Amino acid sequence: MTTLDRAVVVGLDNGGTCNNATVLEASGRFLLDRLCETPSLVQEGPEVAVQALVDAFDHVLEFTGTPRKAVAAVGLDTPGPASADGVISSKGSTNFSQPAWRGFDIRSALSERLDLPVVYNNDGNAAALYAHHVHFGARASAHSSVAAIVGTGLGGGVIEDGRVIRGAAGMAGELGHVHIPLNGLLDEGQPVPVCNCGFSGDVESIASLTGIEKNLLPYWLTRFPDHELGKVGSLSKAAKLVRSYGEAGDPLALKIFEQQAMAIGRLFTIAANFTDPAAYFVGGGVVEAAPSFRDWFLTKVRENTLLRVEQEAVATFALVPNLDMAGARGSAIAALESALPAPAVVV
Repeated sequence: MTTLDRAVVVGLDNGGTCNNATVLEASGRFLLDRLCETPSLVQEGPEVAVQALVDAFDHVLEFTGTPRKAVAAVGLDTPGPASADGVISSKGSTNFSQPAWRGFDIRSALSERLDLPVVYNNDGNAAALYAHHVHFGARASAHSSVAAIVGTGLGGGVIEDGRVIRGAAGMAGELGHVHIPLNGLLDEGQPVPVCNCGFSGDVESIASLTGIEKNLLPYWLTRFPDHELGKVGSLSKAAKLVRSYGEAGDPLALKIFEQQAMAIGRLFTIAANFTDPAAYFVGGGVVEAAPSFRDWFLTKVRENTLLRVEQEAVATFALVPNLDMAGARGSAIAALESALPAPAVVV
């Protein structure tokens, strides 16, 4: 860990329990290859949580031996929904549930505390940006991509010419709430899945942990009435176990993940006809699964993405790399692009 004598940026990934931080040199080299986590304290309200981000910033500088005066900018990501400028939705969100968070400008608050420019993205966009730059490297600015990140919800991002598409209100890339055709995806008699946002039949209602808990698992347990997951006692606990069953080849779990892969494939089919990206990325818990299972899942996604012959010749499908670090790294890339004229080349 050496002290830097040129400008760097810091990336901060804010989560429900932890903040992860990283430092990126102007050359495009990250100064650490591991998680650098500190408590996020988001449930204690904005004042405490913003200070926790400052603490994460200070900690990663100390950890990498980086002088504060070398920092040119900070990249920040949080779970959405939030505006392009980092104002938390007026309705709050799962992570920002306290009334004090509604409409809170977390980007400006952090910028004022640090006295540095802060570039904001939601966590899905940050991970998508990182996946794009890792995949295309020095050619990132010449390509486009779409990423679907499966977690508690379904996040993601749309990248064009190497940059995040934000939209007029900052809500572009909310891929989880895109409606998809359900014909042939749902089993006969299976209820139309409902999303927490109030929509029916959007991608998140199927391809998310919440979708498993509220929609998919309750149905498939009726088709496998003696299954062990039905004896766990809590759908919430059982839903978190589905992936391990899928890795073991369990028929019920594979039915669930096949439906999730079909949903993402149909989302990507829409993307193919809307933005025609060069790459399609899948991230989330499946990335952390056993290689054979994640390869099976990605193959199912590709099988259910309908591309024209011309598109098949140029498009690639891949997993989001280093998912636990992707948010902080993507945030750092966004900050570097904003702060320095030279394009970032991640190595």
